[in-house]
Amino acid sequence: MEQVNVTDQQEPTRQETAGSGAGVLSAAKPAAGANSVALPERGRTRLAIVLVNWNRFADTIECLESLLRCEGGFHAIVVDNGSTDGSIERIKAWAEGSEPYEPPVGPLGRFSRPELAKPLPLRVLSVDEAMRLPPSANHAVTIIDAGDNLGFSGGNNLGLRHAMLDPAVNYFWCLNNDTVVDPGAPNALITRMDATHKVGMCGTQVRYYHRPGYWQVLNGQRFSLLTGQSRGIGAGQPVSRPYDARKVARETDFVLGASLAVSRAFIETIGYMEESYFLYFEEMDWSVRNRNRFAIAFANGAIIYHKEGGSIGSSGTRGQRSETSEYYLMRSRLKFYRRNFPLLLPLQYPQGIGLIFRRLLRRQPKKAWAMTRAMLGMSRG
Repeated sequence: MEQVNVTDQQEPTRQETAGSGAGVLSAAKPAAGANSVALPERGRTRLAIVLVNWNRFADTIECLESLLRCEGGFHAIVVDNGSTDGSIERIKAWAEGSEPYEPPVGPLGRFSRPELAKPLPLRVLSVDEAMRLPPSANHAVTIIDAGDNLGFSGGNNLGLRHAMLDPAVNYFWCLNNDTVVDPGAPNALITRMDATHKVGMCGTQVRYYHRPGYWQVLNGQRFSLLTGQSRGIGAGQPVSRPYDARKVARETDFVLGASLAVSRAFIETIGYMEESYFLYFEEMDWSVRNRNRFAIAFANGAIIYHKEGGSIGSSGTRGQRSETSEYYLMRSRLKFYRRNFPLLLPLQYPQGIGLIFRRLLRRQPKKAWAMTRAMLGMSRG
């Protein structure tokens, strides 16, 4: 697929302050104690960051602890996808200060140590409220209670639709909740997208959370239409390895969904993610719909660390995907070809059968059965 891809290595710039809104828990900026850090001054709000949470409140809290100490003007929006573990109440308790936060042991603890001063101004919105009320710059975090599991695409779309109600927001960053964020990432992302003519999609450096010296991907992936397989750019390589940022951008067929930013013009023209996928291939479908329209950029100065597949078990490690992950991956692969490349759809069935037999050879019959159900158009069961 032909697309315009650009990047450079400009330093991020600090934004000016602005914004409005009303408080629910607290609208006052909390004071930092001896063992906590206050929220930084917010710049002019130009970026909305959407996290989708499903039964992983501890991951979401760690991500927010790293994200909220970043400089730059942004809204932090958490969409709770019908969690059954009390996620909303636990995140509220964290923001109020009644649930202490313990930074993780290890090198990445530096991104959330010491903990943020509490209470943090937070509000919880229903879906109806989120579709009527614009994001508030007076709240550190907005939680949208989706009430049900809308999937990756549906959850992100809900957050994006809410964020679009603020006309000052130019860019929208879909960020996995099982990540931690380098302090300069939001500003680096804004700067890169500002510098890109007709920018549509933009990715970041994504490093492994448990192996921070190695990349999961640089920006995104290369995709083979014939095989339906994708390969992460820079995947598994040490972060000390030199790379050409412009070449990475040129070779990006689609930006990794774990850290995917889009512009307002992109959403207004291309539309939102296709929700019928539920999981997987949404960002690839978005990229195909974008062909020859908007540029793909690479904010190589923005760095995140990803736990990879915490909620659904979508590990990239051979043999480690969950049955749920295997089902939706097969289902979405066929749907993607049916929607976008129907003439190539017949090629996917023999390849799918080969993948099923591979699971059987690995003595993973439950995974093979899940993939078979997906191939036959059956429910997950």
